[in-house]
Amino acid sequence: MGTVNALGDHKRTIAYANRALERIRHLGQPGDPRGYGAWFAYATNRNPSQNIIVDQTIAREGGISPADLEKLYGYAPADAMSGKVDDLAASVAGEVEQVIALIDAAVRKVAACRSNIGHVARRLDRAEDREDLRAIVETLLQAAQGMEAANGSLAASLQASKQEFGKARQQAEALRIGARADALTSLANREHFDRELERCMADAAGADEDLCLLLMDIDRFNETNVMFGHVAGDEVLRAVAASLRQHVQPNDVAARVGGDEFAVILPRLPLHSALIVADHIRCRVMTMQFTKRSTGERIGRLTISGGIARYRPGEGAWAFMQRADNCLSAAKRHGRNRVICDDDGLADVA
Repeated sequence: MGTVNALGDHKRTIAYANRALERIRHLGQPGDPRGYGAWFAYATNRNPSQNIIVDQTIAREGGISPADLEKLYGYAPADAMSGKVDDLAASVAGEVEQVIALIDAAVRKVAACRSNIGHVARRLDRAEDREDLRAIVETLLQAAQGMEAANGSLAASLQASKQEFGKARQQAEALRIGARADALTSLANREHFDRELERCMADAAGADEDLCLLLMDIDRFNETNVMFGHVAGDEVLRAVAASLRQHVQPNDVAARVGGDEFAVILPRLPLHSALIVADHIRCRVMTMQFTKRSTGERIGRLTISGGIARYRPGEGAWAFMQRADNCLSAAKRHGRNRVICDDDGLADVA
């Protein structure tokens, strides 16, 4: 039976891949990993509301831009991140050049001072009276004052450069965090989620520990976008993301993995505890009253549905996510505003 299921999974994966490639060819889309990943998710129809938005955009505009596709599937625009990295690199390079110029100038001043001291030493050898000594001392004082002023200027310039390097470190840290975060919700983005899921699966298998994956999305979210606009939809997404952050622990990974689809990786948590976490999130969202901030128009209450799968050692990330997604789909079929686990026996009932 396991071989038959594996063969079926393989055939489905190939079918999804072919459909994704067909869309890429038909629409003239880039075939980079980010774009392919988005179209592969589209091909699986894991989130029908996302597919509806994609289809409506293509019908209305004759296509969809890679940037819009990546935004829909939870990626940050690659060109924006690249531009920020380039700006930071240019800033650091400019600051380094300034520091090098300051050091070169200081070296020249020291060499000049050494030359002056040598000249004064030779004059001392030839000094014949008090007036000659006074003139030599005045020359030394002037040289010392000049060096003091130069050192003060150098110290001030180096302090300013130190502050600039501190700012650059902060910007680099912000870029590092930004590369992992979804721009809209500040949760982990899809790329970071994928990496963390693989890491958590390896840790769970190595330590023989529990690992659960929770997938959630907003019920009838596309209707909210149509009725109230995408700006209001973005406000709803941020509010739901805030609810996730309130109910997860520091070792958990909460992410936005698609348009209105969220995921939470729950390491070392048994299935019944994961269900409690999911239900707390669901109840929190259900009690929220949403209002369109720009107009004060009441959106009302929204609900979310969820699906939870417990990791089975040896399975791949795709199979793990697919089981959680099957539970999410079952929650939708069974009335929404509920969470279904993969041991409920409902996920396999069409």
